[in-house]
Amino acid sequence: MKVEIEVNNSTDPKAQFVTWTPCPCRIRVTDPTGVTASTVNLRIAATAAAAGGEVVFRAGTSGAFSATLTVQVPTSGSTVPFFAAGRFGRASTRSGDATIQARMGTTSVGTADVMVRIRKNANALTSDERDRFVAAFAQLNNQGAGRFSDFRLMHTDESSPQAHFAAGFLPWHRAYLLDLERELQAIDPSVALPYWRFDQPAPKLFNRDFFGVSDSLGAVQFSAGNPLRFWTTDGVQGINRRPFFNTSTGRPGVRTEAQTLALGGGGNLYRLFRNLEGNPHGTAHTSFGGSISSIGTAARDPLFFLLHCNVDRLWAKWQRQFGRANPAQASAYDSNPDNPVGHNLADSMWPWNGIVGGDRPSTAPGGALAASSAVSAPGPQPRVQDCVDYQGSVSAAARLGFDYDDVPSA
Repeated sequence: MKVEIEVNNSTDPKAQFVTWTPCPCRIRVTDPTGVTASTVNLRIAATAAAAGGEVVFRAGTSGAFSATLTVQVPTSGSTVPFFAAGRFGRASTRSGDATIQARMGTTSVGTADVMVRIRKNANALTSDERDRFVAAFAQLNNQGAGRFSDFRLMHTDESSPQAHFAAGFLPWHRAYLLDLERELQAIDPSVALPYWRFDQPAPKLFNRDFFGVSDSLGAVQFSAGNPLRFWTTDGVQGINRRPFFNTSTGRPGVRTEAQTLALGGGGNLYRLFRNLEGNPHGTAHTSFGGSISSIGTAARDPLFFLLHCNVDRLWAKWQRQFGRANPAQASAYDSNPDNPVGHNLADSMWPWNGIVGGDRPSTAPGGALAASSAVSAPGPQPRVQDCVDYQGSVSAAARLGFDYDDVPSA
Protein backbone atom coordinates (compact mmCIF):
# COMPACT_ATOMS: atom_id res chain seq x y z
CA MET A 1 0.00 0.00 0.00
CA LYS A 2 1.09 3.57 -0.67
CA VAL A 3 -0.22 6.87 0.60
CA GLU A 4 0.26 10.50 -0.37
CA ILE A 5 0.75 13.26 2.21
CA GLU A 6 -0.18 16.80 1.16
CA VAL A 7 1.31 19.69 3.14
CA ASN A 8 -0.69 22.91 2.92
CA ASN A 9 -3.13 20.67 0.99
CA SER A 10 -0.63 20.48 -1.85
CA THR A 11 2.06 18.24 -3.26
CA ASP A 12 3.84 21.22 -4.84
CA PRO A 13 7.45 21.19 -3.55
CA LYS A 14 7.13 24.94 -2.93
CA ALA A 15 4.30 24.26 -0.47
CA GLN A 16 6.23 21.85 1.75
CA PHE A 17 6.89 24.43 4.45
CA VAL A 18 5.33 24.88 7.89
CA THR A 19 5.63 27.45 10.66
CA TRP A 20 4.47 27.55 14.31
CA THR A 21 0.96 28.27 12.99
CA PRO A 22 -1.16 25.21 12.11
CA CYS A 23 -1.27 24.43 8.41
CA PRO A 24 -3.88 22.19 6.74
CA CYS A 25 -2.68 18.83 5.48
CA ARG A 26 -4.30 15.79 3.87
CA ILE A 27 -3.51 12.12 3.51
CA ARG A 28 -4.93 9.61 1.06
CA VAL A 29 -4.30 6.09 -0.15
CA THR A 30 -2.96 6.11 -3.71
CA ASP A 31 -2.31 2.38 -4.03
CA PRO A 32 -4.34 -0.02 -1.83
CA THR A 33 -2.42 -3.11 -2.97
CA GLY A 34 -2.31 -5.67 -0.18
CA VAL A 35 -5.23 -4.18 1.78
CA THR A 36 -8.73 -5.65 1.64
CA ALA A 37 -10.44 -3.51 4.29
CA SER A 38 -12.33 -0.32 3.38
CA THR A 39 -10.23 1.74 5.80
CA VAL A 40 -6.79 1.55 7.40
CA ASN A 41 -5.40 3.09 10.57
CA LEU A 42 -2.28 5.08 9.83
CA ARG A 43 0.12 6.56 12.36
CA ILE A 44 1.55 9.95 11.36
CA ALA A 45 4.81 11.11 12.95
CA ALA A 46 7.88 13.07 11.97
CA THR A 47 11.62 12.58 12.10
CA ALA A 48 14.25 15.30 12.02
CA ALA A 49 17.83 15.48 10.90
CA ALA A 50 20.44 16.72 13.38
CA ALA A 51 19.52 20.32 14.24
CA GLY A 52 16.49 19.89 12.00
CA GLY A 53 12.96 21.12 12.42
CA GLU A 54 10.43 19.33 14.59
CA VAL A 55 6.85 18.84 13.40
CA VAL A 56 3.77 18.12 15.52
CA PHE A 57 0.19 17.18 14.59
CA ARG A 58 -3.47 17.36 15.52
CA ALA A 59 -6.64 16.06 13.88
CA GLY A 60 -8.81 19.20 13.89
CA THR A 61 -8.78 22.97 13.98
CA SER A 62 -8.42 23.10 17.77
CA GLY A 63 -6.83 21.11 20.56
CA ALA A 64 -3.33 20.20 21.60
CA PHE A 65 -0.63 19.12 19.19
CA SER A 66 1.28 15.88 19.72
CA ALA A 67 4.27 14.11 18.22
CA THR A 68 2.07 11.43 16.66
CA LEU A 69 -1.43 11.21 15.23
CA THR A 70 -3.46 8.15 14.23
CA VAL A 71 -6.05 8.63 11.51
CA GLN A 72 -8.49 6.28 9.80
CA VAL A 73 -8.07 6.58 6.04
CA PRO A 74 -10.38 5.10 3.37
CA THR A 75 -8.71 2.85 0.84
CA SER A 76 -10.96 4.34 -1.85
CA GLY A 77 -8.58 7.30 -2.31
CA SER A 78 -10.60 9.89 -0.40
CA THR A 79 -8.53 12.36 1.57
CA VAL A 80 -8.51 12.75 5.35
CA PRO A 81 -7.57 16.16 6.78
CA PHE A 82 -5.19 16.89 9.65
CA PHE A 83 -3.01 19.78 10.78
CA ALA A 84 0.75 20.11 11.14
CA ALA A 85 2.95 22.80 12.70
CA GLY A 86 6.51 23.32 13.77
CA ARG A 87 7.15 22.67 17.44
CA PHE A 88 7.87 26.09 18.92
CA GLY A 89 11.61 26.54 19.40
CA ARG A 90 12.56 23.78 16.95
CA ALA A 91 12.91 25.48 13.58
CA SER A 92 14.69 23.99 10.59
CA THR A 93 18.07 25.10 9.35
CA ARG A 94 17.68 23.79 5.80
CA SER A 95 15.02 22.64 3.38
CA GLY A 96 13.62 19.16 3.91
CA ASP A 97 15.39 18.53 7.23
CA ALA A 98 12.16 17.11 8.71
CA THR A 99 10.17 14.21 7.29
CA ILE A 100 6.50 13.46 7.91
CA GLN A 101 5.98 9.73 7.73
CA ALA A 102 2.83 7.59 7.65
CA ARG A 103 3.04 4.03 8.95
CA MET A 104 0.67 1.09 8.85
CA GLY A 105 1.85 -0.94 11.77
CA THR A 106 5.63 -0.86 11.48
CA THR A 107 5.68 -0.37 7.71
CA SER A 108 6.29 3.05 6.22
CA VAL A 109 3.73 3.67 3.48
CA GLY A 110 4.36 7.34 2.63
CA THR A 111 6.57 10.32 3.43
CA ALA A 112 6.81 14.07 2.83
CA ASP A 113 9.97 16.10 3.40
CA VAL A 114 9.23 19.48 4.94
CA MET A 115 10.94 22.51 6.45
CA VAL A 116 9.92 24.45 9.54
CA ARG A 117 10.68 27.77 7.87
CA ILE A 118 10.87 30.59 10.43
CA ARG A 119 12.09 34.19 10.45
CA LYS A 120 15.12 34.25 12.75
CA ASN A 121 17.47 36.66 14.46
CA ALA A 122 20.11 37.46 11.83
CA ASN A 123 22.82 37.38 14.47
CA ALA A 124 21.97 33.75 15.28
CA LEU A 125 21.85 32.25 11.78
CA THR A 126 24.12 29.37 10.91
CA SER A 127 26.75 30.16 8.29
CA ASP A 128 24.80 28.07 5.78
CA GLU A 129 21.54 29.94 6.48
CA ARG A 130 23.39 33.23 6.19
CA ASP A 131 25.04 32.31 2.90
CA ARG A 132 21.79 31.10 1.31
CA PHE A 133 20.02 34.30 2.31
CA VAL A 134 22.84 36.53 1.05
CA ALA A 135 22.99 34.63 -2.23
CA ALA A 136 19.24 34.95 -2.80
CA PHE A 137 19.23 38.66 -1.94
CA ALA A 138 22.18 39.32 -4.25
CA GLN A 139 20.42 37.44 -7.06
CA LEU A 140 17.23 39.46 -6.49
CA ASN A 141 19.33 42.60 -6.90
CA ASN A 142 21.35 41.18 -9.82
CA GLN A 143 23.79 44.10 -9.76
CA GLY A 144 20.92 46.56 -10.16
CA ALA A 145 19.21 44.77 -13.05
CA GLY A 146 17.00 42.45 -11.00
CA ARG A 147 13.52 42.46 -9.49
CA PHE A 148 14.80 44.33 -6.41
CA SER A 149 14.66 47.58 -8.37
CA ASP A 150 10.87 47.53 -8.00
CA PHE A 151 11.19 47.28 -4.21
CA ARG A 152 13.57 50.21 -4.23
CA LEU A 153 10.99 52.27 -6.15
CA MET A 154 8.17 51.33 -3.76
CA HIS A 155 9.79 53.21 -0.87
CA THR A 156 10.50 56.81 -1.89
CA ASP A 157 9.69 60.32 -0.78
CA GLU A 158 6.69 60.40 -3.11
CA SER A 159 5.28 57.14 -1.74
CA SER A 160 6.03 57.99 1.88
CA PRO A 161 2.44 59.07 2.78
CA GLN A 162 1.22 55.59 1.78
CA ALA A 163 3.60 53.91 4.20
CA HIS A 164 4.26 56.31 7.07
CA PHE A 165 2.94 58.73 9.67
CA ALA A 166 -0.48 57.11 10.15
CA ALA A 167 -2.19 53.90 11.23
CA GLY A 168 -1.16 51.91 8.15
CA PHE A 169 2.56 52.17 8.85
CA LEU A 170 2.77 48.65 10.28
CA PRO A 171 0.39 46.84 7.85
CA TRP A 172 1.98 48.48 4.80
CA HIS A 173 5.47 47.46 5.80
CA ARG A 174 4.26 43.96 6.68
CA ALA A 175 2.98 43.58 3.11
CA TYR A 176 6.21 45.07 1.74
CA LEU A 177 8.36 42.57 3.63
CA LEU A 178 6.09 39.69 2.66
CA ASP A 179 6.29 40.61 -1.01
CA LEU A 180 10.09 40.78 -0.87
CA GLU A 181 10.34 37.53 1.09
CA ARG A 182 8.21 35.67 -1.43
CA GLU A 183 10.42 36.92 -4.25
CA LEU A 184 13.47 35.65 -2.34
CA GLN A 185 11.74 32.29 -1.85
CA ALA A 186 11.11 32.07 -5.59
CA ILE A 187 14.90 32.04 -5.86
CA ASP A 188 15.56 29.78 -2.86
CA PRO A 189 12.49 28.36 -1.06
CA SER A 190 14.52 27.64 2.08
CA VAL A 191 15.09 31.36 2.74
CA ALA A 192 13.13 33.36 5.30
CA LEU A 193 13.71 37.05 5.92
CA PRO A 194 15.82 37.44 9.11
CA TYR A 195 15.54 40.38 11.49
CA TRP A 196 18.10 42.73 12.96
CA ARG A 197 17.26 42.97 16.65
CA PHE A 198 18.52 46.52 16.99
CA ASP A 199 18.30 46.68 20.79
CA GLN A 200 21.08 44.07 21.05
CA PRO A 201 24.64 43.89 19.67
CA ALA A 202 24.80 42.02 16.34
CA PRO A 203 28.49 41.39 15.53
CA LYS A 204 27.66 38.39 13.30
CA LEU A 205 25.44 40.60 11.14
CA PHE A 206 27.85 43.48 10.79
CA ASN A 207 30.79 41.58 9.40
CA ARG A 208 32.26 41.15 5.94
CA ASP A 209 30.61 37.77 5.34
CA PHE A 210 27.11 39.09 6.00
CA PHE A 211 25.97 42.73 5.74
CA GLY A 212 29.42 44.24 5.71
CA VAL A 213 31.70 46.51 7.68
CA SER A 214 31.82 50.25 7.03
CA ASP A 215 35.09 52.06 6.46
CA SER A 216 35.78 55.58 7.75
CA LEU A 217 33.83 57.12 4.85
CA GLY A 218 30.85 54.79 5.23
CA ALA A 219 31.64 52.57 2.24
CA VAL A 220 30.54 49.07 3.22
CA GLN A 221 33.24 46.43 2.75
CA PHE A 222 32.50 42.75 2.06
CA SER A 223 34.58 39.58 1.93
CA ALA A 224 35.68 38.34 -1.48
CA GLY A 225 33.13 35.53 -1.40
CA ASN A 226 30.14 37.69 -0.44
CA PRO A 227 27.99 38.43 -3.52
CA LEU A 228 26.62 41.57 -1.85
CA ARG A 229 29.88 43.26 -2.85
CA PHE A 230 28.21 43.77 -6.25
CA TRP A 231 25.10 45.40 -4.73
CA THR A 232 23.82 48.17 -7.02
CA THR A 233 20.88 50.57 -6.68
CA ASP A 234 19.93 53.74 -8.51
CA GLY A 235 22.75 53.01 -10.95
CA VAL A 236 25.41 53.16 -8.24
CA GLN A 237 27.38 50.15 -7.02
CA GLY A 238 28.00 49.78 -3.31
CA ILE A 239 26.33 50.68 -0.03
CA ASN A 240 27.02 53.76 2.08
CA ARG A 241 26.26 53.22 5.76
CA ARG A 242 28.01 55.13 8.56
CA PRO A 243 27.19 53.72 12.01
CA PHE A 244 27.06 56.07 14.99
CA PHE A 245 27.62 53.14 17.37
CA ASN A 246 30.07 50.29 17.69
CA THR A 247 28.57 47.56 15.51
CA SER A 248 30.81 44.90 17.07
CA THR A 249 29.88 45.44 20.70
CA GLY A 250 27.14 48.05 20.90
CA ARG A 251 23.67 48.92 19.68
CA PRO A 252 21.75 52.06 18.69
CA GLY A 253 20.23 54.13 21.49
CA VAL A 254 16.74 52.78 20.85
CA ARG A 255 13.94 51.73 23.17
CA THR A 256 14.41 48.21 24.45
CA GLU A 257 11.97 45.50 23.49
CA ALA A 258 10.23 45.72 26.87
CA GLN A 259 9.88 49.48 26.56
CA THR A 260 8.51 49.14 23.03
CA LEU A 261 5.92 46.53 24.02
CA ALA A 262 4.72 48.90 26.75
CA LEU A 263 3.97 51.70 24.27
CA GLY A 264 0.31 50.66 24.06
CA GLY A 265 -0.30 52.14 27.50
CA GLY A 266 -2.55 50.70 30.17
CA GLY A 267 -5.17 49.73 27.60
CA ASN A 268 -2.62 48.14 25.25
CA LEU A 269 -3.97 50.26 22.39
CA TYR A 270 -2.71 50.11 18.82
CA ARG A 271 -3.07 53.87 18.38
CA LEU A 272 -0.45 54.28 21.13
CA PHE A 273 1.70 51.28 20.25
CA ARG A 274 2.26 52.50 16.69
CA ASN A 275 4.31 55.34 18.16
CA LEU A 276 7.17 52.88 17.77
CA GLU A 277 7.41 54.43 14.30
CA GLY A 278 9.46 57.17 15.95
CA ASN A 279 11.48 55.18 18.49
CA PRO A 280 12.73 52.48 18.05
CA HIS A 281 12.02 52.44 14.28
CA GLY A 282 13.11 55.93 13.30
CA THR A 283 15.91 55.97 15.84
CA ALA A 284 17.31 52.73 14.40
CA HIS A 285 17.32 54.30 10.93
CA THR A 286 19.09 57.47 12.09
CA SER A 287 21.66 55.54 14.11
CA PHE A 288 23.53 55.55 10.79
CA GLY A 289 24.53 58.14 8.27
CA GLY A 290 24.17 57.20 4.65
CA SER A 291 21.16 56.12 2.62
CA ILE A 292 19.40 54.18 5.37
CA SER A 293 18.93 57.32 7.47
CA SER A 294 16.40 58.95 5.11
CA ILE A 295 12.98 57.71 3.95
CA GLY A 296 13.62 58.51 0.31
CA THR A 297 16.85 56.52 0.09
CA ALA A 298 16.59 53.97 2.93
CA ALA A 299 15.59 51.04 0.72
CA ARG A 300 18.87 51.31 -1.20
CA ASP A 301 20.47 49.51 1.74
CA PRO A 302 19.46 45.85 2.19
CA LEU A 303 19.78 46.39 5.95
CA PHE A 304 16.50 48.31 5.66
CA PHE A 305 14.59 45.05 5.29
CA LEU A 306 16.16 43.39 8.35
CA LEU A 307 15.49 46.54 10.37
CA HIS A 308 11.83 46.51 9.34
CA CYS A 309 11.57 42.79 9.90
CA ASN A 310 12.38 43.51 13.54
CA VAL A 311 9.76 46.27 13.64
CA ASP A 312 7.24 43.76 12.32
CA ARG A 313 8.42 41.18 14.89
CA LEU A 314 7.79 43.70 17.67
CA TRP A 315 4.26 44.25 16.36
CA ALA A 316 3.74 40.48 16.12
CA LYS A 317 4.99 40.03 19.68
CA TRP A 318 2.71 42.84 20.91
CA GLN A 319 -0.24 41.27 19.09
CA ARG A 320 0.48 37.87 20.67
CA GLN A 321 1.04 39.25 24.16
CA PHE A 322 -2.13 41.34 24.28
CA GLY A 323 -4.47 39.46 21.93
CA ARG A 324 -4.53 42.12 19.22
CA ALA A 325 -4.99 40.02 16.08
CA ASN A 326 -8.61 40.93 15.32
CA PRO A 327 -8.70 43.98 13.04
CA ALA A 328 -12.34 44.60 13.98
CA GLN A 329 -11.36 45.39 17.56
CA ALA A 330 -10.69 49.08 18.19
CA SER A 331 -7.77 48.19 20.46
CA ALA A 332 -6.07 46.29 17.61
CA TYR A 333 -6.29 49.05 15.00
CA ASP A 334 -7.43 52.66 14.75
CA SER A 335 -9.40 53.26 11.58
CA ASN A 336 -11.14 56.61 11.49
CA PRO A 337 -12.36 58.97 8.76
CA ASP A 338 -9.43 61.31 9.35
CA ASN A 339 -6.85 58.71 8.35
CA PRO A 340 -5.21 59.33 4.96
CA VAL A 341 -6.21 57.06 2.08
CA GLY A 342 -4.43 53.74 2.37
CA HIS A 343 -4.50 53.73 6.17
CA ASN A 344 -8.01 52.47 6.99
CA LEU A 345 -8.86 48.81 7.31
CA ALA A 346 -10.93 48.55 4.14
CA ASP A 347 -8.45 50.53 2.05
CA SER A 348 -6.44 48.72 -0.59
CA MET A 349 -2.72 49.36 -0.38
CA TRP A 350 -0.48 51.00 -2.96
CA PRO A 351 1.43 49.94 -5.04
CA TRP A 352 -0.14 46.48 -5.19
CA ASN A 353 -3.56 47.94 -6.07
CA GLY A 354 -2.12 49.66 -9.14
CA ILE A 355 -3.91 52.93 -8.33
CA VAL A 356 -2.01 56.08 -9.30
CA GLY A 357 -2.75 59.79 -9.16
CA GLY A 358 -4.80 61.85 -6.76
CA ASP A 359 -3.89 60.85 -3.21
CA ARG A 360 -1.71 58.03 -4.54
CA PRO A 361 1.78 58.28 -6.11
CA SER A 362 2.17 58.87 -9.82
CA THR A 363 3.43 55.34 -10.51
CA ALA A 364 2.83 51.87 -9.01
CA PRO A 365 5.99 49.77 -9.44
CA GLY A 366 6.10 46.02 -9.04
CA GLY A 367 2.58 44.95 -9.88
CA ALA A 368 0.58 42.58 -7.68
CA LEU A 369 1.94 41.16 -4.45
CA ALA A 370 3.78 37.89 -5.03
CA ALA A 371 1.74 34.71 -4.59
CA SER A 372 2.61 31.82 -2.29
CA SER A 373 2.23 28.09 -2.92
CA ALA A 374 1.50 27.54 0.77
CA VAL A 375 -1.14 30.19 1.59
CA SER A 376 -3.66 32.31 -0.31
CA ALA A 377 -3.57 35.47 1.84
CA PRO A 378 -3.24 38.40 1.60
CA GLY A 379 -4.07 38.20 -2.11
CA PRO A 380 -2.56 40.08 -5.04
CA GLN A 381 -4.06 43.45 -4.00
CA PRO A 382 -4.07 43.41 -0.19
CA ARG A 383 -6.14 45.68 1.99
CA VAL A 384 -4.89 47.02 5.29
CA GLN A 385 -7.10 44.56 7.19
CA ASP A 386 -5.55 41.62 5.34
CA CYS A 387 -2.21 42.19 7.08
CA VAL A 388 -3.35 42.28 10.72
CA ASP A 389 -4.28 38.66 11.57
CA TYR A 390 -1.04 37.25 10.15
CA GLN A 391 -1.25 33.90 11.99
CA GLY A 392 -4.89 33.34 11.05
CA SER A 393 -5.88 33.14 14.72
CA VAL A 394 -9.18 34.96 14.06
CA SER A 395 -9.74 33.67 10.52
CA ALA A 396 -7.66 30.74 9.26
CA ALA A 397 -7.88 32.13 5.73
CA ALA A 398 -5.89 35.21 6.84
CA ARG A 399 -2.71 33.20 7.58
CA LEU A 400 0.22 34.85 5.79
CA GLY A 401 2.66 31.93 6.06
CA PHE A 402 5.43 33.32 8.27
CA ASP A 403 6.35 33.24 11.96
CA TYR A 404 9.14 34.55 14.17
CA ASP A 405 11.50 32.39 16.18
CA ASP A 406 10.42 33.93 19.52
CA VAL A 407 6.69 34.53 18.87
CA PRO A 408 4.57 31.39 19.31
CA SER A 409 1.32 30.74 17.50
CA ALA A 410 -1.80 32.16 19.12
